[in-house]
Amino acid sequence: MLVSVSILTLLAVTAIAIARIGDLWAAVMFTGIFSFLGASWMLILDAPDVAFTEAAVGAGISTVLMLGTLALTGKKEKPTKSSPIVPLFVVGVTGAALIYGTLDMPHFGDRHSPVQTRIDPGFVEKSQPDMHGLPNVVTGLLGSYRGYDTLGETAVIFTAGIAVILILRREPKEKETERSTGKKGKSL
Repeated sequence: MLVSVSILTLLAVTAIAIARIGDLWAAVMFTGIFSFLGASWMLILDAPDVAFTEAAVGAGISTVLMLGTLALTGKKEKPTKSSPIVPLFVVGVTGAALIYGTLDMPHFGDRHSPVQTRIDPGFVEKSQPDMHGLPNVVTGLLGSYRGYDTLGETAVIFTAGIAVILILRREPKEKETERSTGKKGKSL
């Protein structure tokens, strides 16, 4: 319990640091730390598959892609011209709704929770015939019973990859200006 609370506290502190820091390189490093902390928390909650995915994608691939994007953009955040009140309100309402949604959940480790008392043995018993000979029950469940979930995760990763490619393909402003005006910019 103490370790879980400590990791959740570090997650909150890291998230605040990411939001407050102006140096984008440091923010990228903090997002990697956030992902590792999230993976650690998921491992404590006995979800090693999710922890491994978070460590590989969140801390590994995402950090490399963000560092590649920083190589093509500026390293400092540009000051915002609008007031942060509306986004803060939206985040507050969303957070309150999420917290309200957790009030009805059973306590962690509760032996009388529905997931502990109503497990359908058909998942394991019928997995081999339903999966048409897949060698692993977990692979079969992810590919068949949870196919739409897996498809959604794949779509999110594909969309993020396309967004990164589009960001990396952008030309620096000097080249855009040079192309549109036909004149070279001042060189230092």
